[in-house]
Amino acid sequence: MSAEMKIERSAGVLLHPTSLPSRFGVGDLGPEAIGYLDWLASAGVRWWQVLPLNPPGPGRSPYSALSTFAGNALLISPERLLEDGLLTPAQLDRYPRLPESHVAYEQVAASKGELLRAAWAGFCSDPPPALAAELERFVAVHAPWVDDFAAFEALKASYGGRSWLRWPEELRLRRGDAVARWAAEHRDDVAFSRFCQFLFLRQWRALKDAAVERGISLLGDVPIFVAADSAEVWAHRELFLLDDEGRPTAVAGVPPDYFSSTGQLWGNPLYDWNRHAADGYAWWIARLEHALGLLDAVRLDHFRGFAAHWQVPAGETTAARGVWVAGPGKALFEAVRRKLGRLPFVAEDLGTITEDVHELRRGLGLHGMAILQFAFAPEPRSTYIPYRLSRDLVVYTGTHDNNTTLGWYRDEASEEEKDLLRRYAVTDGAEINWDLARLALASVCDLAVLPHQDLAGVGSEGRMNTPGVGVGNWTFRLAPWMLDEAIRDRLAELIRVYGR
Repeated sequence: MSAEMKIERSAGVLLHPTSLPSRFGVGDLGPEAIGYLDWLASAGVRWWQVLPLNPPGPGRSPYSALSTFAGNALLISPERLLEDGLLTPAQLDRYPRLPESHVAYEQVAASKGELLRAAWAGFCSDPPPALAAELERFVAVHAPWVDDFAAFEALKASYGGRSWLRWPEELRLRRGDAVARWAAEHRDDVAFSRFCQFLFLRQWRALKDAAVERGISLLGDVPIFVAADSAEVWAHRELFLLDDEGRPTAVAGVPPDYFSSTGQLWGNPLYDWNRHAADGYAWWIARLEHALGLLDAVRLDHFRGFAAHWQVPAGETTAARGVWVAGPGKALFEAVRRKLGRLPFVAEDLGTITEDVHELRRGLGLHGMAILQFAFAPEPRSTYIPYRLSRDLVVYTGTHDNNTTLGWYRDEASEEEKDLLRRYAVTDGAEINWDLARLALASVCDLAVLPHQDLAGVGSEGRMNTPGVGVGNWTFRLAPWMLDEAIRDRLAELIRVYGR
């Protein structure tokens, strides 16, 4: 077991909060989230894993967020606002009926936006003293990031959602006091943005407290890169490899792999690691410290980029012509450890992994990852096949980037993979989702995490994300039957049997 993570043998479930049931068109941090914690706790689950909690950008991907510090305002619970006296029952009753089978983001954004504006108007007209004091403290404590984000979000709305690279030059490049003057002229919009961030953080911390009461820890996700069209790149251009106009000179991606024959061209700007090193990695320390204020542990997405990242020249249409460039390595994490005292991280070390990446992870005492959907190619045998796993790994049937286990087995796995899996698990494949779940839970790995879709046994229609496909992702919602007692009890039995 890693000395940094303090994971006892346990089980977790992967489900992003947007996927929770709710009558408001998207899962949120309200009563249904508490109900989900109760469901997990009653099954003996001790970790709830979520995706990045930040406001999603184009395509609604939480991995291409408008900020790495801000929270997704769509997760704010209207029912909690009613409890706070910021909304009335009549305002909630007027909320339109939205699809329950999936997240219809455009409709949700419009409807929830109106509701949040109504809550802001009610707050401004008659501020509850205790809430007003909390808001004032929030703004004071989080000013280093929330002021930039609030201005960024208000500016972006003012310019029709366009990227900051298309704003007027004085605002795009933050000339003089141009941003401060604009914010003063649009103070209500900027203050509203801060207010939404306050509500998100307040509700998330209440949910985290509820998780603690139930013995459940929260595992979150921090992508290594940030989006080009984000508050952080706009406000801190000096930390990234950009030209004088703010455009990336090179972008991030991954080389051809299991997911894509031409690699994945993510397009994120790359860090100027020399500049980060010069100030002791202060921005990274602040980023991780903020994340750990919300979570008990963090999965570092694309961990291999800290050893070396795939750098693609700006203007390329695929990631095939990139090159490997060294990252900050151990120096970054030593700086983080000095500040935070520990490294409660899981290294997402999937894909093209070289020995230097393994050495970095092990040297830091971090857990890595294993994916059982990748485990059953007959030759050569995968390092993910259960008999080759080790305690310092977090084992998954699949992640948000995989198909569901049922979808993978039906639509993607080769006949050779299916045959080896059936022989290995001694199964006819009729309930392959439970067979793979059993292998994960039975493994020696300290933590086994199962996507809720695999517990429910849904097919490809339940997939959360298809890498390289820009539309139709991130919309999965739980149907009521997916929280049946029978599913919970079956999971609970496996957790008991395998000592998790």
